[in-house]
Amino acid sequence: PKGMSNGRAVNGFLLDITGVLYNSIYKSDGVAIAKSAEAVDFLYQHSKVKFLSNAKGNSNRNVARRLQRLGINVREEDVITPAPVVAQYCRENKLRPHLFVRDDVLEYFDGIDTSSPNCVVMGEVEEGFSFDRINRAFRILIDMPKPLLITMGNGKFFQRVDGPCIDVGAFAAALKFSTNCEVLNIGKPSRFYFEQGMNALGMKPEEIVMVGDDLMSDVGGAQTCGMRGIQVRTGKWRPDFEKMPVTPDLTADCLYDAVKLIADNGFRL
Repeated sequence: PKGMSNGRAVNGFLLDITGVLYNSIYKSDGVAIAKSAEAVDFLYQHSKVKFLSNAKGNSNRNVARRLQRLGINVREEDVITPAPVVAQYCRENKLRPHLFVRDDVLEYFDGIDTSSPNCVVMGEVEEGFSFDRINRAFRILIDMPKPLLITMGNGKFFQRVDGPCIDVGAFAAALKFSTNCEVLNIGKPSRFYFEQGMNALGMKPEEIVMVGDDLMSDVGGAQTCGMRGIQVRTGKWRPDFEKMPVTPDLTADCLYDAVKLIADNGFRL
């Protein structure tokens, strides 16, 4: 691509998971995206890499195990998902959350007081989702003097193999509409969440590239934080992304192609 040869050094990679490493299938491990396993192995050998996901429903351990079962050798300690970050935020700010989350992430909230909640934490949009559960969250918020909703990510939709699926950001917008609550997103594209990835790499933003399938959240969010953003044409990518107001620093057909281009250019972009 134009201008790559005199680009800036790339010392570390943040990778989105769903739509970049694998495509999800409801109630299954999903399917690995071609050559993503090779790309991950290459980055572990030749660079520094962390995995920054908005994966709401699963613990870091289970995210890593799923990828390992798909043949993608991701280390659990390199996976960053919102749930443990949200739990830490609740501890530090003495919040008592009403938990609208999947059972798999409840372990992170062990020891946090959830009686008489002063906020709602929402991360469930698939198997445990129901009118009753969102209505319970609504009732708790509407009774608060200063209602606060914390969301794990703020996505409009995510892509499964069977098609696009409405995501947590849309339900957060519904709760905001009906209760006028403050919405705090702990997930991409929030700066607070991208900083978790930068801190995990131990690098400045200008040394890092973020690779994702979501133009606004992954690419635009990373660029706002001073990183470079790479769009891959996998996962939720669609051709109309190219008419949107965010311009990726690089667009590649898949993670492997993006990594190879940067490596062949002396780890510069």
